[in-house]
Amino acid sequence: MRLLVIEDNRNLIANLFDYFEARGHVLDVAPDGITGLHLAGTQSYDAILLDWMLPRMEGPEVLRRLREEHRSEVPVIMLTARDELPDKITGFRAGADDYLTKPFDLPELEVRLEAVMARIKGRNPRKVLEVHDLSLDMGTLEARRAGQVLHLYPACRKLLELLMRASPAAVTRDQLEFALWGDEPPDGDMLRSHIYELRRAVDGPFEQKLLHTLPRVGYRLSAPSRADKAP
Repeated sequence: MRLLVIEDNRNLIANLFDYFEARGHVLDVAPDGITGLHLAGTQSYDAILLDWMLPRMEGPEVLRRLREEHRSEVPVIMLTARDELPDKITGFRAGADDYLTKPFDLPELEVRLEAVMARIKGRNPRKVLEVHDLSLDMGTLEARRAGQVLHLYPACRKLLELLMRASPAAVTRDQLEFALWGDEPPDGDMLRSHIYELRRAVDGPFEQKLLHTLPRVGYRLSAPSRADKAP
């Protein structure tokens, strides 16, 4: 699984990484609420472990905005020292799938995570993103257009996912660069190179174009307009 840990306690972060990486999971970390919301809204995770008391934006607000603004259904377990019933109600009403109070044992967190993932898998076994005749299967990571398999590098696949999730809205260059490289983008315009490769795969063999450049803004993936379809 790929997990996002939104937590500012360094000791707990270290313990979570040691425990779950040893079991073959991949973890990303966000030390504050705003960074956590950005990562959760622009990248794909199997589950999120979310603290309540966070710098810049508290956990329930992160969760509320993730559900309402990003329309994300990713499983979220809240990890917090707030153990009163009103706090638990607040967490669940914000969209939490489970709620675990600190301190906790890591094996308990693991089995709770497994239980949440089993419920989600049973409810939604595979999610496929679709824009016009383009699809991206989030289970197999296979991209297809008009039934044809598209061969994409990992960076291009990540860009495609972000653009498809946002479609038909635009995604800025800054958002795309942050998703690929965080706060340290490489020198030169590597994003342009990746967009070129993505456009060649998605639009190159097809008459109708889906990937559009918005000068001084970014890029948008959208279905052809009626004018584009007209003979």
